[in-house]
Amino acid sequence: MTIQAPAKVNLVLRILGRRADGYHDIETLMVPVKLYDEMDIEVSEGSGTVLECDEADIPTGPDNLVCRAVEVFQKHTGLRFHTRIALKKHIPSGAGLGGGSSDAAAVLKALDQLHETRLGSKTLEALAGMIGSDIPFFIRCRPAVCRGRGEVMQGADGILPARILLVKPPFPVSTGWAYQAWDPDRRASSVRQTHGGIELVNDLEDPVFEKFLLLPAVKSWLLEQEEVAAAMMSGSGSTMFAILRGDAGPLAHRAKTRFGPRLWTAETEIGWPAKHAEGLK
Repeated sequence: MTIQAPAKVNLVLRILGRRADGYHDIETLMVPVKLYDEMDIEVSEGSGTVLECDEADIPTGPDNLVCRAVEVFQKHTGLRFHTRIALKKHIPSGAGLGGGSSDAAAVLKALDQLHETRLGSKTLEALAGMIGSDIPFFIRCRPAVCRGRGEVMQGADGILPARILLVKPPFPVSTGWAYQAWDPDRRASSVRQTHGGIELVNDLEDPVFEKFLLLPAVKSWLLEQEEVAAAMMSGSGSTMFAILRGDAGPLAHRAKTRFGPRLWTAETEIGWPAKHAEGLK
């Protein structure tokens, strides 16, 4: 089976406080993006999971979220089988785009379909929450306000689709580090930006921008460009996304000229067509 796993961006990310369990309470508005990792997944008799990836720096051992998804599915269903997964990455890692989380959710849904277990979205979301905080969002893959650690979800209607340009410098940002560096007493000053009446805000920009000085420079430059209606960091970074007034045109080329050829860019759009709502082909 061939499956696709979409990226996401956070239109809103507010940190409400630290929790006793070491996590943070958040309130975030996440929307899927038409940028996909691709996986070929095969199951057969036997045991064990083999994960292959076209990017050498992606760990493929048991701690990978994809392998953990297989383990959680097997524990819940009692099924035992051998799994082979070939992962082709299009979503960069350490980017704040949810690529690893989306991959894990797509595997849960694929296994449910392959084994005809018919677990349903609520059960799959519960299993996804056992793996990681962002993963339940990718089960239904629709705009949602996520609270708690990110696992408490409420559908969000009326989100306007938009063309966007994703811009990522050639370095990742650790999600764990970004949350630990967040200081509730410090807030980054920012020009108020909106999209479809939604105020765009990301509380993690403050600590991340303080350490990675290129990121605020990229954001400021994007906001100066005629094609850009708004720009913000997604998640814990390091990707900046620009909401466009139309097509990007030569904007990506100008960004690479300004910040260097190693800058990763992708023009895509916020959207959730029905055929990808379940993340399967």
